[in-house]
Amino acid sequence: MTRFNALIIALALAGCHSMPYAQVSVQGGVLVGPNGMTLYTFDRDVAGSGQSMCTGNCAVNWPPLMATMAPEGTDYSLIQRADGTRQLAYKGKPLYYWSKDKMAGDRTGDGVNNVWHLATP
Repeated sequence: MTRFNALIIALALAGCHSMPYAQVSVQGGVLVGPNGMTLYTFDRDVAGSGQSMCTGNCAVNWPPLMATMAPEGTDYSLIQRADGTRQLAYKGKPLYYWSKDKMAGDRTGDGVNNVWHLATP
């Protein structure tokens, strides 16, 4: 992949993963973000703690699904990240994209380092 293609993909992810009301849906049995990209959870995040353990370089590789509002009356909530931004969580677990997924339907992050998993309903 050229640097240009990588930049285009990064910009697309950045533009799509930060919105006021993140509409998550289920496709093929997994949660996907508003851009159709697969969402993941991180074993080191403790459900309900209100914190993300994925910061710094981790968040570069695993961009958080950012939002300012969560759907009301659902299993979704917001956590506040260390930098003050808000991230969408499902059943208390923060949601992330995987930077190496290139197109909707990719699931290449499942099982990475035995701590990243597909987010499932």
